[in-house]
Amino acid sequence: MRENWTDCIREFKNYLTIERSLSENSIVAYMLDVNKLREYCENQYPALMPQDVQFNHLSDFLKWIDVDNPRTQSRILSGIRSFFRYMTIEGKISENPATMLESPRAGTRLPDVLSVEEIDRIVSAIDLSKPEGQRNKAIIETLYGCGLRVTELINLRLTDIHFKDEYITVTGKGDKQRLIPLNQNTIKQIEFYMQDRNRLKTIVDRNILFLNRRGKKLTRIMIYTIIRELCQIAGIRKKVSPHTFRHSFATHLVQAGADLRAVQEMLGHESILTTEVYTHIDRIYLKETIGLYHPRAKGRERGAGRKLRF
Repeated sequence: MRENWTDCIREFKNYLTIERSLSENSIVAYMLDVNKLREYCENQYPALMPQDVQFNHLSDFLKWIDVDNPRTQSRILSGIRSFFRYMTIEGKISENPATMLESPRAGTRLPDVLSVEEIDRIVSAIDLSKPEGQRNKAIIETLYGCGLRVTELINLRLTDIHFKDEYITVTGKGDKQRLIPLNQNTIKQIEFYMQDRNRLKTIVDRNILFLNRRGKKLTRIMIYTIIRELCQIAGIRKKVSPHTFRHSFATHLVQAGADLRAVQEMLGHESILTTEVYTHIDRIYLKETIGLYHPRAKGRERGAGRKLRF
C-alpha cells in the first residue's frame, strides 16, 4: 500500500522514538529536516510520494535549501538519510535514493573553551544576595565540574545525586546512563543550594534538582539566559553556551593528563573519535606554550623571558 508524506513521517517519528530511543531534541531535528524535503517535493512535484523520490530529486533538494554552511548541510543530509534508511528497512522502498548523496567537506572545527580564569570570573559575577544566586552558582559548577549537556543538567534528579559516594547518575542520549564523579566544590555548592531549594513555598517537580522560583524544572532557554547574562557581567567576549562548559571540562582534563578513555566515559561519547577532538585542543595549547616560553621560539630573543631550570 502506497503511503503519503503525512503517514510516512508519522511512522518515521515513531521509529525514532521507540526503536532508536532518540532524545526529544534529536527527533525534533530529524522532523524539521524531513519536513523540509516534504515541502520541497509538494511545491516542485505535487504528485510525488515518498516512495517515488529518486536521487535526482534529493540532489535538486540540496540546491533548493541553499545552505552554505557545510555542517548545517551535513546535519540535514543525516536526517534525510535516516528517513530513507527507515523506508528501506520497512520495505516501503527497494532501493535507497540517498545512498549516493555525498556529504560536503567540512574542516574540523575545534570547540570554543574557557580558561580556568574565565570560569572563575563567571562564577564571581554571580550575585549571591539574590534568591537565585546560589542556584546559579551550583548550576555553573555542575556544568563545569561534571561536563553535562544542558538537557542532562535540567533533568538531573535528587535521586541521581549520591553525596556519600561522591558521584551522580546521568541519563544521556538514548536514555543511556553513566556515572560521573563529583568534586568537593560541586558537592558543596549543591548542598548550599539545597538549603535555598528547601525554602521554596511551592515545589511542583519534587525530584528535579534545579528549579525556578515557582518550583518547576528549568528550561534549556533559561540556562542559556543565565550564562549569557553572567558572561556580560564578567566581560567575557567569547560566544559561551552551556556546552562551552562541557568542552572546557574535557579540555582541562586532557591538558592535565587525564586518560582519554576515562574522559570518553564521563562525557558519554559512543566513539573515542569524538573525544579525540580534545587532544587537538591540547596540542594547540602546547604549541602556544612553546611559543610563549621556549627560548628558540620565533620572535623571542635568546635568553629572554623566564629562566629555565633543570
